[in-house]
Amino acid sequence: MKVISTDKAPAAIGPYSQAIEANGMVFCSGQIPIDPATGVFVEGGIQEQTRQVLTNASQVLAAAGTDLSHVVKTTVFLSDMANFVAMNEVYAQFFSQPFPARSAVAVKDLPKGALVEIEVLAVK
Repeated sequence: MKVISTDKAPAAIGPYSQAIEANGMVFCSGQIPIDPATGVFVEGGIQEQTRQVLTNASQVLAAAGTDLSHVVKTTVFLSDMANFVAMNEVYAQFFSQPFPARSAVAVKDLPKGALVEIEVLAVK
């Protein structure tokens, strides 16, 4: 196993790694909409937060030597399923066919009050 870490994405806020590479796979921890330059959430709603989350995930993948085109599975956590359509509009700008497999669920709360958290699994 190899720990993946970059200062171009938010630092872990607990006892976990930004990502772990194992056997040619990159397992990225869920990203929330923290701007790594400021350490605070981006301004705006679900679309701005989704954009920042996927930008953060992209930076973690880059540190591992891969990118979003190699993502095979995502898990999207939403604080409110009513935000699904707006999240999906931004999500579609980051991925192209063949689209990764995906789960999307609504949860009671997300870290720091985020509207969205996304984790990705990629191949190298």
